[in-house]
Amino acid sequence: MPEYHPPLGNRDSLRLDFNENTLACSPAVLAAIKNLSAADLTRYPERGPIEAFAAQHLGLQPEQVILTNGVDEAIHILCQAFLDRGDELLLPVPTYTMYEIYASATDATTRRVQADADFRFPFKALLSAITPKTKLIAIANPNSPTGSVCTREQILVIAEAAPHAVVLVDEAYFHFYGQTVMDLIGKLPNLIVARTFSKAYGLASLRLGLLAGPESLLHWTRRVLSPYSVNTAALVALKAALTDSDARNYLDWYVAEVKQSRTEFLAALNEIGLKYWPTEANFVLVNIGPTHNEFAAAMRKQGILVRDRSADPGCDSLVRITIGTREQMHLAVAAIQKWKSAGVLA
Repeated sequence: MPEYHPPLGNRDSLRLDFNENTLACSPAVLAAIKNLSAADLTRYPERGPIEAFAAQHLGLQPEQVILTNGVDEAIHILCQAFLDRGDELLLPVPTYTMYEIYASATDATTRRVQADADFRFPFKALLSAITPKTKLIAIANPNSPTGSVCTREQILVIAEAAPHAVVLVDEAYFHFYGQTVMDLIGKLPNLIVARTFSKAYGLASLRLGLLAGPESLLHWTRRVLSPYSVNTAALVALKAALTDSDARNYLDWYVAEVKQSRTEFLAALNEIGLKYWPTEANFVLVNIGPTHNEFAAAMRKQGILVRDRSADPGCDSLVRITIGTREQMHLAVAAIQKWKSAGVLA
């Protein structure tokens, strides 16, 4: 079983390496957490009422929603519930590492489908890879680290082509893309959608994710779900994030700010002369060249963290840069220009 080694530690710099909210959560959410009492902390958390609340927010029934300890736990319980000996996880790559890691904790095998050099979603190749052994198909949409997307029509075709498999659409970066298949929950019997509150909402440290799917599928995932994996602070924060008007306005502002910042940052990369791939997320994959390691180290010295993704399939020489606010990205552009002026950038 492979291990995941996140480059954590000494992350007090400008954090453009983990695709987190680079600013803060809503002040209204922070206030709700601060209002927790000592007595609140002595009780085991109850996710049921907040799951029902989240389901209502999404236009779903309570039995169609599960809150999880981040999307990581969501992926874990899906693998535990639906993958067994002789089964296959079908995985377009490069993508989020934890799909394959959690699948490797089962007796199933992973079948990779490599994207072309343009990193567009390998739709035809993935369709051709579906077999009777395919039991789980994981699609990050938008995908990390590439920022590419799978269209709604493609998801429909994949789900219909593999009625014997669970199709997971991981919408961790939904807010920066704006398109979803959440409305298809219950209409496609094999579709499950994941969401996170670690990105746009700015609650990464509270570890809060969500699975939405037909009751007939979630019934099995609840059997392997830890009953108290979502803590009280996360549940309180979620309710505030979904109900408080100031929190919703803050979310809308932050997403709009990142989208505008994304447009300006990509234009700056064009001026600098760096190749990048189109992105619908709050990050961009950039071709630094053979000096990618030195680039990441030099950016760190300037107080900016970026993520070297050169070990990912097909990603040699590539670095992923999270997109924050416009002010933050002006600092990033200045640091990249300083690196280029040193004559080291390939």
